[in-house]
Amino acid sequence: MPNGKLDAGPKKEAGHCMCCHGNGSFVKKIMLTLIGVLLVYVIFYFGTVIRNNIRQYVFIGKADQMERTITVNGYGKVTGNNDIAVTTIGYSNTDKDVAKAQADNKKVMDQVFADLKGMGIAEKDMTTDYSIYPDYNYTQDKGQMLNGYKVTNSITIKIRDLSKISDVLSLAGKYGATEVSGLSFTIDDPENLKALARDKALADAKAKAVHLAQTLGVQVTAVVSYSEYEGSPTNYYAVDSTMKSLAASAEGGGGAPAAVSAGSKDEIMNVAVTYEIAP
Repeated sequence: MPNGKLDAGPKKEAGHCMCCHGNGSFVKKIMLTLIGVLLVYVIFYFGTVIRNNIRQYVFIGKADQMERTITVNGYGKVTGNNDIAVTTIGYSNTDKDVAKAQADNKKVMDQVFADLKGMGIAEKDMTTDYSIYPDYNYTQDKGQMLNGYKVTNSITIKIRDLSKISDVLSLAGKYGATEVSGLSFTIDDPENLKALARDKALADAKAKAVHLAQTLGVQVTAVVSYSEYEGSPTNYYAVDSTMKSLAASAEGGGGAPAAVSAGSKDEIMNVAVTYEIAP
């Protein structure tokens, strides 16, 4: 029995020491792992700070790189013959009876309208402007008094067949339609001329850019920006003949108006082009 007690004591103590040793080893591993993770984060943090500081140092005192560009202007002008004429013929009358004023006005303008259609003027080329308003007369004795109602009716006519200009103008003194205003010439569809003017302006700008680049010892490589604006078109035609025609028609001077010349029109385009250049 005594031997049994002596044998049991040491075995129990030995088992207890082995358990404590195992727990201590596990805790140590966890601590080492946490320390390792922490070191990784610390290294990453300081690395990021150092990298940002280096970047700031590199850019401190350095200006942004300037763009290497040149900007030139181009001019293009194309002249085309005017192919349509525009004029306005109308009639105004006043009556105290507004219905009668309208009826009288309609009678005159219906005849003018019928003659225009008879000449081959399409309805789409005739625009009517119609208005009615009270017409007052002021005297010192009686003050403001109503004279009647004034009716004004006018037709703006686009004449595509220029040989019919004289016939159209002669209507100004016919049927009592004595109001006529202006005779202008223009190009019905100027877009083709504008495109040609733009091409000339771009060619002008490119030639200037190449010449300037050669002078500066650089090369034109690409277009960076572009803008354009139209110039004021200029009409050229026989003004004296036109005004004589209008005057003769308005006064009902008998006979056809003098011949007029349609002339020509300039379409102008201006461009501004910025080119990138290389050494």
